[in-house]
Amino acid sequence: MMDASLYAAFLVAAFALCITPGPDMMFIVAVGGRGGPLTGVTAAAGVACAMFAHAVAAALGLSALFLTLPALYHVLRWAGAAYLLFLAVRAFRGEGGPTGAGPVPGKGRRRAFWRGAVTNLLNPKVILFNVSFLPQFVNPDLGHVREQFLVLGCTITVMGLLVDGSVGLLSGKLASLLRRSRRVARGLDCFSGTVFAGLAVRLAATPK
Repeated sequence: MMDASLYAAFLVAAFALCITPGPDMMFIVAVGGRGGPLTGVTAAAGVACAMFAHAVAAALGLSALFLTLPALYHVLRWAGAAYLLFLAVRAFRGEGGPTGAGPVPGKGRRRAFWRGAVTNLLNPKVILFNVSFLPQFVNPDLGHVREQFLVLGCTITVMGLLVDGSVGLLSGKLASLLRRSRRVARGLDCFSGTVFAGLAVRLAATPK
């Protein structure tokens, strides 16, 4: 079902993409810094699930809508930027993090999962990336095009989860040590808010 040479090339390209710092990785670092190791890993799992959803959409041809309906792209772009700004405000105010009363750990991790998923799903650039990147490694002559898309989607999802999960775990462990100082904890909240705000500006300001 898969072209062995194309799949090997895909593994190399996907690994290079996964280890390159980007918006998702910065988001996971910020979330891990606020909530600790398990929260960082949970945020990475949310991002990974969203990535797989993008791959399924690409396999079904849904992502191609963004190429024919530019308005849909911009609506999603602004929605994603607004959501990231919402997270930035909460971080600057110290809400939902370990510095204040905050939620219980289980609830905080569930929230991190959904925030990771929503942030990735509301990023139209990820959708366009799947439309342009994944088809390069699909061989239509072999048939089962959708199945090939799903194999590629599963592969990059697992690879991304391993890389981003490790990043979330390490950032969370380091932050847990630093948070013993209330001043440092407040600084980590400000860092997280700055990351979220920067990602929002980047998403809103960068044209298609």
